[in-house]
Amino acid sequence: MPIRRFGGHRSLVSQTPKLSYGYAKMNVSRSGYRVFSANSSTACTELAKKITERLGVELGKSVVYQESNTETRVDVKESVRGQDIFIIQTIPRDVNTAIMELLVMAYALKTSCAKNIIGVLPYFPYSKQCKMRKRGSIVCKLLTSMLAKAGLTHIITMDLHQKEIQGFFSFPVDNLRASPFLIQYIQEEIPDYRNAIIVAKSPSAAKRAQSYAERLRLGLAVMHGDAHHSESDMADGRNSPPLFRTTSGHTGLELPSSIRHHVPFPGIELPMMMAKEKPPITVVGDVGGRIAIIVDDIIDDVEDFVAAAEILKERGAYKIYIMATHGLLSAEAPRLIEESAIDEVVVTNTVPHEVQKLQCPKIKTVDVSMILAEAIRRIHNGESMAYLFRNIAVDD
Repeated sequence: MPIRRFGGHRSLVSQTPKLSYGYAKMNVSRSGYRVFSANSSTACTELAKKITERLGVELGKSVVYQESNTETRVDVKESVRGQDIFIIQTIPRDVNTAIMELLVMAYALKTSCAKNIIGVLPYFPYSKQCKMRKRGSIVCKLLTSMLAKAGLTHIITMDLHQKEIQGFFSFPVDNLRASPFLIQYIQEEIPDYRNAIIVAKSPSAAKRAQSYAERLRLGLAVMHGDAHHSESDMADGRNSPPLFRTTSGHTGLELPSSIRHHVPFPGIELPMMMAKEKPPITVVGDVGGRIAIIVDDIIDDVEDFVAAAEILKERGAYKIYIMATHGLLSAEAPRLIEESAIDEVVVTNTVPHEVQKLQCPKIKTVDVSMILAEAIRRIHNGESMAYLFRNIAVDD
């Protein structure tokens, strides 16, 4: 009987790929990526087109529209299976519709087996509602939960209103900074900027202003007074429940009569709380004969900025610039700026504001698509993001 020999060759069992099911083994190298816009309007796709041009890719094929009953519908027109998907969503005036477009598109990509879904929100909506106000809610936290549930795995944003908002997310967040672009604009577009002074229109904005002043090697001024109301002045529940006057004449909390006789101490007396009263408007710093540059993260309702410009003019500033990352410019902002002592308002293109620019030629735009495109490239390639934050102060 012939002897069967098994030496001299490898076992066929070890060469069989596991779980192949007869299909060719898939390429395990890094997959491709696509960039989509979550809004089909011309104003909102402008930033997305600039980003894709810098990346050298085409904008993903999709259709986002409102049905006759105002429901949002998203149709993705190409395969996204196994790819990194970046959704660019700029926030127009209709904030809630923009959020719904982003959520529906993210969920559509999730159910289409996208590998990673990264949201690119240069301006993060509801970022001002990041603190508890009396019987309100922290809407920003709610929004982050909705984004995670819809399928987002990463967020790229710019200059969050409060950096602590990053703690609301259950996935990574890259909070980019616009300050390098605004500082470059100051150096290149403002004549005699060496004679300028950086101004914080309220004490809460002093850290940001100090960061600008240190990098530009300029002086710093801070405005303080009753013409500016910070967020901390809003009702936050410290006067709830309402105060009652007890029989002893002291202001305190009085228990309901139905349970007062069941407790050993029927009256809980609290010390009188003195109401806050701001002093008259004051400018800490010399702005006489200088260019005043007010820096902030958001310019929306411009009444505070207009009032600050008038005060600075009275103190001797001969030119007034406003630098902000997000130019929401709601309501009558363009008209108020045009009629005010403000010489120029410089904002980035994180929010569409072409209509406002037509109404007010004082509004100028700085393009930040370069840093957004570089962030997308680095995240897809798995590269470090530290380069994008070089020389960036914590207080920026």
